Amino acid sequence: MENIYDLVIIGGGPAGLSAGLYGARGKLKTLILEKEKNGGQIVITHQVDNYPGSLENATGPSLTARMVQQAKAFGCEIQRGEVVSFDFQSDIKTIRTKDAEYRTKSVIIASGANPRKMSCPGEDKLIGKGVSYCATCDADFFEDFEVFVIGGGDSAIEEAQYLTKFARKVTIVHRRQGFRCAPIALDKAKENPKIEFLLDTVVEEVKGDGILESIVFKNKITGEVTEYFADEEDGTFGCFVFIGYVPETEIYRGVLDCDEVGYFVAGDSTETKIPGVFVAGDCRQKPVRQVVTATSDGAVAAVMAERYIASKFD
Repeated sequence: MENIYDLVIIGGGPAGLSAGLYGARGKLKTLILEKEKNGGQIVITHQVDNYPGSLENATGPSLTARMVQQAKAFGCEIQRGEVVSFDFQSDIKTIRTKDAEYRTKSVIIASGANPRKMSCPGEDKLIGKGVSYCATCDADFFEDFEVFVIGGGDSAIEEAQYLTKFARKVTIVHRRQGFRCAPIALDKAKENPKIEFLLDTVVEEVKGDGILESIVFKNKITGEVTEYFADEEDGTFGCFVFIGYVPETEIYRGVLDCDEVGYFVAGDSTETKIPGVFVAGDCRQKPVRQVVTATSDGAVAAVMAERYIASKFD
């Protein structure tokens, strides 16, 4: 059984990297499969200051690099690969990517989530042309321009603060009066002279011929529709969307239990209804989604996988 892994982890974000560390350190033959970049959502986060023990001015990429280094130090393998099919029904599970097939005694799915879109006319054709879901990636394109931030959670408020380093003005657009972010973050935003608020408002449409040129707003209370046009000298502006995430679980739905949104349903043990299959991180139904809760999930899932293997195969 030399070609069989003890543990294959699908996803190389904080949950997957934590699981990889714990699995490999527990002497399991461990593999992480990541289809894009290691680190998941934090790799595009400009600052991570709420992770216990993180260094001052720690960034998503720097924290990811340390996690990867630590997991590899204990023998965890990390490979690129997008899962296209799987078979979890046997004791030895099979995972297939476009280029390879892997067999394993246990699986941890830590596939994460993707940014939720506004789902308004014009959005898809203007992605990367004024519409963005990543301030760290695209902020410098809007040096001295105006930008709008759509959303009212922690990500929206924190990224709005970051965007003030580049934009001359940042307007936070939120569909209600109340915010779902940490009060201290909201207080800082309100104190920032570059930040303004447009409340009880939603985006109806974004427009532009090859580049974002205008955005249509609707007030949810009055029904009034207004259109903001780019400054004539600028020719464009930025629209950064932070309205939540969609779990990356579609391929597994129908096989594993998911809620109405698509998040995996699993208890604190991270166990699913299929023995030997566990879920961890932002793809799992949970009240708080932060780096620290993702790494906790990964650790728990790896320990549970180790116990499962010991009871099933030893």
